[in-house]
Amino acid sequence: QVQLVESGGGLVQPGGSLRLSCVASGTIFRISVMGWYRQAPGSQRELVATVTSGGATNYADSVKGRFTISGDNDKNTVHLQMNSLEPQDTAIYYCSADLMKAAWGPSYRYWGQGTQVTVSS
Repeated sequence: QVQLVESGGGLVQPGGSLRLSCVASGTIFRISVMGWYRQAPGSQRELVATVTSGGATNYADSVKGRFTISGDNDKNTVHLQMNSLEPQDTAIYYCSADLMKAAWGPSYRYWGQGTQVTVSS
């Protein structure tokens, strides 16, 4: 089994900061990509940011310059530093990991349970 556990969500005022963390555990051979997605009420889940095992990052245009994603391959961990938060950043944030459970197995995407981020005064 594979588990992704997120932490760090909460309520913050506009302009504030939060740091999300996610740890992957279980039967893991190799993680190729970890990332963060979010889903606001009435909206589809959307990409926020991803980071590969090699350190390459990708961001949604809406968060560029405000959010920073970082990964720790040794600890199977990914963080999302969110600065200058805006009310439209309010959503449930989900951690994802594209990983292989064995050397010759397929790669699947696993998801965390989500953590609520609310930006409001």
